[in-house]
Amino acid sequence: MTQRIRVGVIFGGKSGEHEVSIQSGQSILNALDQEAYEVVPIGITRTGQWIVGQQASFALNQATQIELGEQSQYVQQPEANQAATSAAAVVPIGELVPPELVGDFDVVIPVLHGPNGEDGTIQGMLELFDIPYVGAGVLASAVGMDKVFMKKLFAEAGLPQVAYTFCTRKLWETQPARVVQEVEENIGYPCFVKPANMGSSVGISKVKTAKELPVAIDLAARYDRKIIIEQGLDVREVEVAVLGNDEPEASVPGEVIPDHEFYDYEAKYVTGESQLIIPAPLPAQVTEEIRRVAVEAFRAVDGSGLARMDFFVERGTNRVLVNEINTMPGFTRFSMYPKLWEATGLSYTQLLDRLIGLALERSTEKRRSTQNLS
Repeated sequence: MTQRIRVGVIFGGKSGEHEVSIQSGQSILNALDQEAYEVVPIGITRTGQWIVGQQASFALNQATQIELGEQSQYVQQPEANQAATSAAAVVPIGELVPPELVGDFDVVIPVLHGPNGEDGTIQGMLELFDIPYVGAGVLASAVGMDKVFMKKLFAEAGLPQVAYTFCTRKLWETQPARVVQEVEENIGYPCFVKPANMGSSVGISKVKTAKELPVAIDLAARYDRKIIIEQGLDVREVEVAVLGNDEPEASVPGEVIPDHEFYDYEAKYVTGESQLIIPAPLPAQVTEEIRRVAVEAFRAVDGSGLARMDFFVERGTNRVLVNEINTMPGFTRFSMYPKLWEATGLSYTQLLDRLIGLALERSTEKRRSTQNLS
């Protein structure tokens, strides 16, 4: 009998996208082939505690914080079969990582969204422990999370984008008139104000007048020290999924029809009334341009494994503009990324198999590079 691949699925986390990550993690746990993989859930609470084992999903869904009190360093909660992967080890905040994680997995799926998840931090930890993992490496993850540096790399690659500017929270607090002047002279209204390091449309506002701008910047500044302001155009919102390492492929594109004025957090995860049209009803040449630019953008940040590329298609001209890259997109069965691949011919379970294979492939390729200078 072939030995099963031991897969850790990390979900939860300390970011504002905690709930979305739990949903993604649970979908992956339910879909992985139990005959091919030994699957271990790894939950991270909002306060940074790690919960390893089958009770991880239950614990994170039941509470936002686990009180340890005077309990011992690791609290085992054995289930009936007493298997190691059926227990939950709760790790105090002071610990870096559970000992169960180090050196004990063939591959890890860090399905964490937002800061401390897809920004290179968890990826760096996994690199230190030499554990193969699904998705972008440290550099691509960090660049993909920081919208300002992401846009700088896209510009370097010659990719078309909307006009933008940015400021720090400190600059806004000390020189607000300077920030307003920059926006009004170079961006104009309407515009979109966003935290530079946040996903799932958290903290985003559409600003139509000068009166609305300070409120929007204050909101974005709650989530990040860097705020980006982008030109608002009359556009359609189109997304495409990218899969691969050195030879990435793009899926068919899908169009988002939000039930709000734009695709904000509530439209994505609360109302459930936004429409996802797959494939997007676009002219063939526009579809091919989107897929081509998606692969170029993926390569521009040195992406690996997966990414969802978000585009604008300007109404009237069909001009294609790259918006941003999401290196760890939502991964429920109803999320855009897996639905795009399903429409392209790859089922949810097959997609997970491909991603695990790509993670192992990338790890093998990396180990070809010698670290010994002698």
